[in-house]
Amino acid sequence: MRLAAASIFRVAVAVFGLLAGTTALSQTEVYPSKPVKIVVGFPPGGINDIVARVLAAHMNAGLGQSVLVENRAGAGGTIGVDYVAKAKADGYTLVLGSVSNMAMAMSQYKSPPYDTERDFAPITLAAAAPNVLVANPGFPAKSVRELLAIARQKPGALSYASAGNGTSNHLTVELLKSLTGIDVVHVPYKGDSPAVQETVGGQVQFMFATLPVVLQHIRGGKLRALAVSGARRSALLPDVPTVMEAEIPHFEVSVWVGLFAPAGTPKETVGRLNAEAVKVLATPAVRDHLAGLGVESFGNSAEQFAQIVSADIAKWAQIAKRAGLQPN
Repeated sequence: MRLAAASIFRVAVAVFGLLAGTTALSQTEVYPSKPVKIVVGFPPGGINDIVARVLAAHMNAGLGQSVLVENRAGAGGTIGVDYVAKAKADGYTLVLGSVSNMAMAMSQYKSPPYDTERDFAPITLAAAAPNVLVANPGFPAKSVRELLAIARQKPGALSYASAGNGTSNHLTVELLKSLTGIDVVHVPYKGDSPAVQETVGGQVQFMFATLPVVLQHIRGGKLRALAVSGARRSALLPDVPTVMEAEIPHFEVSVWVGLFAPAGTPKETVGRLNAEAVKVLATPAVRDHLAGLGVESFGNSAEQFAQIVSADIAKWAQIAKRAGLQPN
């Protein structure tokens, strides 16, 4: 009887130890143990989508799991961002956000569906590209000065396209308007691709678009490049001047994209994602591929990226106020 009781006790101890070990293992599960998803708030074809797919294609090796891209477009890129803001903070649902939906949007909505600095953990700045001022080839302006002259002669007669209210191509023109006093009409679309197609088709006269989105249209003669929004000329468009060269001082706009996780994501997980993303972005093949599209790759610390985001939220709030833009 005593022997049977002792045997039962030993079995019970062994089972308890096995269960305890299993629980401890589950609590210290190595990240990641399943596929990681990167959400893009815009349709395929824009800089967000391009960079997200480059990251996804190369980060899977280092993470040891598939990295997938999911497009959730709409409302100037904010629908996809809001989806991630409400996702579980476990590192499996990320967003490739941009200056549009992570900084500009904060001053473009009366009640934004999310607060970038409260609801997200920045991981790294991924890439940046200038906007290019492009016009339909049938539009007579061949320079910024000529466009401004036509706009001043016919206030309210010219229209420009954007990927949606509050996006970088929208606010870049609003910045131009505030610095030059021109009156042009904004026509928002649901993403870069339809906005570019309408400009190519002549339904609108001009727009600012990120270089990778319009590069082939420029080279194919479907769009005329008038200027780039950056501080210097693009190596891919060396004959196209900057907007500042048209004697419009303080005009510099760069469209950045970066990786974010929901706030509350473990620091170790953010650190792992940062290390893998930065490693990918520093790879010569990746840098060369993006450079060929007019995109400059970066990669920095989460803390450095957080400072950039915070500074741009404040900057674009001031620009929107100066331009007299009312939140939607």
